[in-house]
Amino acid sequence: MIRNATVHDVPRISEIINSHAEMGRMLFKSYQQLYEGLRDFAVFEENGKVLGCVALTIIWADLAEVRSLAVDRKAQGRGIGRQLVEWAICEARRLHIRKVMSLTYEQKFFEKMGFHVVNKDSLPLKVWSDCVACPKRDDCDEIAMLMTLDDVPEVKMPTARPVSRGRLFPIITDD
Repeated sequence: MIRNATVHDVPRISEIINSHAEMGRMLFKSYQQLYEGLRDFAVFEENGKVLGCVALTIIWADLAEVRSLAVDRKAQGRGIGRQLVEWAICEARRLHIRKVMSLTYEQKFFEKMGFHVVNKDSLPLKVWSDCVACPKRDDCDEIAMLMTLDDVPEVKMPTARPVSRGRLFPIITDD
């Protein structure tokens, strides 16, 4: 069963993610990072035990990223990763986000899911904010992949005028 993660899941999510990070397959996640991003996470649970996790992080109005996809090594090969990515895609649809991306080493897996390889330079700089802490930042070998959800309408992006003196927030208009 896939469900939204709770604070009680954080130790197990950390264990699964960091076991993959030890093999150089993903970035380590601290408890603090997991608690801060907990609303982005879903877990796959079976018989009361979390066997996998995924996060869908919103980058912009038309782009979200599949992050922290990890399955317990003992449970791999059972389709849990596929189900977790399907959850992320459904969540993107629910939020009306048209494009879903991933930075991965698992190109064939994501291609089977309907993603295609894109040039990393085509991705917004916000995507690379995690890269500052990565030991591979100067020689990144992850593959950028993207899926466009054609059944999700394109969003009209609001433009924000510059903040004028004395105002705390920009004014967004539909001009």
